[in-house]
Amino acid sequence: MKPASGWLEALPADRLLAEFSLWSADLGRLADDIARVEPHVDMFHIDVADGHFSPALLYFPDLTAVVRKVTAKPLHVHLMTMDDILIDQIDQFAEAGADLISIHAENANADVALAHIAKLGLASGVVLQLHTPVAAAERFLDRIGILTLLGTLIGIKGVGLDDSALDRLREARKLIAAKAGHRIILASDGGNREHTVPNLRLAGAETIVMGSLAFGAPDLATRIDWVHGLTRED
Repeated sequence: MKPASGWLEALPADRLLAEFSLWSADLGRLADDIARVEPHVDMFHIDVADGHFSPALLYFPDLTAVVRKVTAKPLHVHLMTMDDILIDQIDQFAEAGADLISIHAENANADVALAHIAKLGLASGVVLQLHTPVAAAERFLDRIGILTLLGTLIGIKGVGLDDSALDRLREARKLIAAKAGHRIILASDGGNREHTVPNLRLAGAETIVMGSLAFGAPDLATRIDWVHGLTRED
């Protein structure tokens, strides 16, 4: 199962997108949990961490291939891996069914990695950690479809949004607006809670990576209606 070609450009631009993180899904009932939330999903987000670049150890290609079999929604794979395995990881997750692969601006071989993703015919993205200046993304903008700003320390679940997150989103929004040519979706990942998401949207987020906010919602349809209704600063 795969999304239709041109899926990235076809994502709604007039509302906040809902990107569901499978880190928060019930892995014991993964297919059932995906089916439960799928009507409300714009993209599924798959965090991949090698235990070195990031302290977490998350997702692997075979599990991603299982996800691919049960949904045609776009799969956004976020690679948090060391430079020496990055290209091999791109190949493995492309084969497993990724539609978009994001790598880190902090990877020394980020340029090579983005070229490799393009060669495989996939959409690409860049992710910035909190300590990386937003301006570091500028040189990648002509090659990516999504720019993700982490709002928390990498690979740590359940922590609060960093105080710098909103200003960083505003800066990134200006950077993207100054770059003509194609659509670049601005994403917020980490610290997305009921009390933070409205301000993240105001600051410029076009998609939010939702974990427990989605999978733990008592009424998911109502929560997604709320997400869709949030407005952005002019």
